[in-house]
Amino acid sequence: MLVLGLGCERGTPPAELLDLALSVIPIPDDVAFVATLDARAEEPAMHAVAGHFAVPLVTFPAARLEAETARLANPSERVFAITGCHGVAEAAALALAGDSGRLVVEKTKSAHATVAIAESFQSLAALSFGIESAPSHSDSSREPA
Repeated sequence: MLVLGLGCERGTPPAELLDLALSVIPIPDDVAFVATLDARAEEPAMHAVAGHFAVPLVTFPAARLEAETARLANPSERVFAITGCHGVAEAAALALAGDSGRLVVEKTKSAHATVAIAESFQSLAALSFGIESAPSHSDSSREPA
């Protein structure tokens, strides 16, 4: 299953983030979760993407995303200066995908947003209820199975 990691500037138009996500997703039905930085939990663009795929939006604090730095394909000092973590989209996707997860689409950017995709080899139940990183869950349009 796929985890779609998202990052965006505040106020990013929902259509921009959704179009970017759709441009990189190989099989839309395989998206199980959308993940991001907790500071972006209330961004309409995040909810638009999660709603489009009818999947939960899971958020992580910057410290948890920073713990993924060694696994990032594209760590950024600029992103660290703004958010406190060296990557948002890649880190969020990997954090939710778990230790055995791997990036299948590296960070891809638009003018105001980033997306990345990680593949998870854990069960949906493990991702939904047994996540060691203890992310916070935002509103979702679908409860995990």
